[in-house]
Amino acid sequence: MMCDHHAQARVQLEQEKAFGNDAEKEDAHPEARVPAPPVSPEPPGVTTAGNDAANISNHTRKNRPKQRKDEKDSCGNLDKPFYASEVSDHAAKNLSNLTGGVKTQKGKSETNGNYVQGPRNPQEACSEEAVKPAKRRRPVTVDSAKAKTSLEALKLSIKQLKWKEFPLGRRAACDIYWHGVSFHDNDNVSSGQVNKFPGMIEMLRKINTSRAVRTMQELFPEEYDFYPRSWILPEEFQLFCAQIRMVKEKDATLSPTFIVKPDGGSQGDGIYLIRDPSELKATVGSQARQGVVQEYIHKPLLIDKLKFDIRLYVLMKSLEPLEIYIAKEGLTRFCTEPYQEPSQKNLSHVFMHLTNYSLNVHSGNFVHSESQSTGSKRTLSSVLYRLAAKGVDIKKVWSDIIALVIKTLIAVVPELKVYYHAEIPPGKPGPTCFQILGFDILLMKNLKPVLLEVNSNPSMRIEHEQEVSAASSLGAFSGIVSVAVTSVSVFKVAPGVFKYVPSPVDKEVKVGVIRDTLRLMDPGHKKPSIYQLRPGGLEHSEEIPMESETPERSPDEGALPSLCLKQVYPKYAKQFNHLRLVERIAGLFIRFLGVKGNMRLGPTAFRTFIRSCKLSNSNFTMAAVDILYIDITRRWSGADAREAGMGLQAFLEAFFFLAARRFKAAAPREQAAALLELCEAQLEAQTGSEDRRSLSCSRAQPRANKNQTSGAANPQQLESPAPLRRAASQDYRLHQRLKPRPLRANVEN
Repeated sequence: MMCDHHAQARVQLEQEKAFGNDAEKEDAHPEARVPAPPVSPEPPGVTTAGNDAANISNHTRKNRPKQRKDEKDSCGNLDKPFYASEVSDHAAKNLSNLTGGVKTQKGKSETNGNYVQGPRNPQEACSEEAVKPAKRRRPVTVDSAKAKTSLEALKLSIKQLKWKEFPLGRRAACDIYWHGVSFHDNDNVSSGQVNKFPGMIEMLRKINTSRAVRTMQELFPEEYDFYPRSWILPEEFQLFCAQIRMVKEKDATLSPTFIVKPDGGSQGDGIYLIRDPSELKATVGSQARQGVVQEYIHKPLLIDKLKFDIRLYVLMKSLEPLEIYIAKEGLTRFCTEPYQEPSQKNLSHVFMHLTNYSLNVHSGNFVHSESQSTGSKRTLSSVLYRLAAKGVDIKKVWSDIIALVIKTLIAVVPELKVYYHAEIPPGKPGPTCFQILGFDILLMKNLKPVLLEVNSNPSMRIEHEQEVSAASSLGAFSGIVSVAVTSVSVFKVAPGVFKYVPSPVDKEVKVGVIRDTLRLMDPGHKKPSIYQLRPGGLEHSEEIPMESETPERSPDEGALPSLCLKQVYPKYAKQFNHLRLVERIAGLFIRFLGVKGNMRLGPTAFRTFIRSCKLSNSNFTMAAVDILYIDITRRWSGADAREAGMGLQAFLEAFFFLAARRFKAAAPREQAAALLELCEAQLEAQTGSEDRRSLSCSRAQPRANKNQTSGAANPQQLESPAPLRRAASQDYRLHQRLKPRPLRANVEN
């Protein structure tokens, strides 16, 4: 009985196939088909049978775009013609009717009656996924409890992205934590992403930035000429006095101007101009005042006879690998008094010489404008358009600004990595970091950009200060009390009282920067890196295409504008990778730190570095190594006992000393590069020998056991020649790297 039933079903199935062939001929013109009535899509997980399933499949085919005959689908398979898919669906429908509407599945049944799903065909899986409606992903969560002054711009950005904000924090982990000051605003973050790097505040102080750039100026003087000559106070005060004295002795008519900036100052606080070292305010109370003194740029570019600077927003998206984005739009901040070259009479005119917004906003000439191209604060694009109208090559200006930004960050990255390694060592759970930085750049009269400073916490406030007038104050009181004419002066507001009102220029620029930073850091858009980073830079030699910087949009981002942030690194890595020499030296420093969380080398670690790199010899003994360590660390540590040990800057001084001692005839950059290659080759050789030794040890025990069990065996059959070939090739590469070069002709023996 059962056999007859199956035979009958088989015959009927063959008839349906024949019917399908006839339908194929009749359906040669798909336009002649009668469209199926539209149906509402079923929610995911609901299986539709019978006629409803046929209607859904017809509806899907109707909306499906036409493809070429040999076009492949997303699974890589050739698409069947529309009519062939219709026949298959029709035959499947009739087969379902034959089996009583029971869904047939590919697999096997176990003895207990459970069904075990067999391996699915990739083409079938792809077609099923195409029919299912796209799932709406959960919104990204942002903890804004520590946002502080950037809160309003952040709220608008989150609203535009349709993300979820937690203004009071959240017990469960969030995707992004927005801090207002530093990485340590919330020490309980162990996952997600934080908008601050550990150590960024310390690294971008005036003194540390000047030291980092000065190190690069010693190695690459022609590349780092965009930073004014600087002296660190108070330790270089005597050097500053001596050099100024020499300049005046050579030419008595020269009277250069200098600008003094406190180390931790912000918003123009404590900045003043001098023309003689005797005018320095060297102390604050009983303590020496720490800061920098720099050459003053006395020929800036002027617009409307006013000096101005550029505030450019830069996103450091990642530290390892290094990723840098620059905002296409920025701010220009104008002085409020016509500029004159500095003289003894006008040195104290801050509204003429200092472009800081926090200073000029208190000037009576400050203009709050609703327009982006007028007033005391304007958009960068409006200024560039005005310069372009005068024939200025704007592309050249932008190119120089981009180079300045990349070179500056390459200078500060080495020590930033030391901070990062101490705070989040490899293997320790912790968040990933990103940060928006504020670059203050001045254009000289010849259009050369000059770096003034880099702000780790640029103001993201979208309101501006406006002085409260007496009339507006009286208006606030009119509904509460009545005041006689003779007593009006009682309620007169004292000068210097301000309120915050919306600023269209700030909102236009800053909201876009924050919003698009969040879009780039969206955890749902993260993709694997398409390039590999070695300790000193990228391995690839071609530029990364611009398309790789823009993430795919989610359905919620359809109405958003294109990104206002442009990737500049690694897009232009090929032009700047040679500058990452100090970063590779910092990699050696981090390698020998040893203890997690440590940022300084002890004497034992420094001796280990010398031995591992084989830098000692009969002319430079380990006793001399100890003396070198003591001299350098004592000079860098000073009287502060908490600073015991050798930091990165002290290690760089020791490294350059060793390089100059070993390669006397070369330039400083070539000396450092040669010693670095030597150290890396020695460490690579040690690593390779350790790997080979561990490999031989792991193979020795199985061979001994096999000899014991099988008696005399052929040793050539027990050992594969592949490891020997690999070891030989490694030795050959090492030999090639250690070959004497013309640069090493004067190496000491």
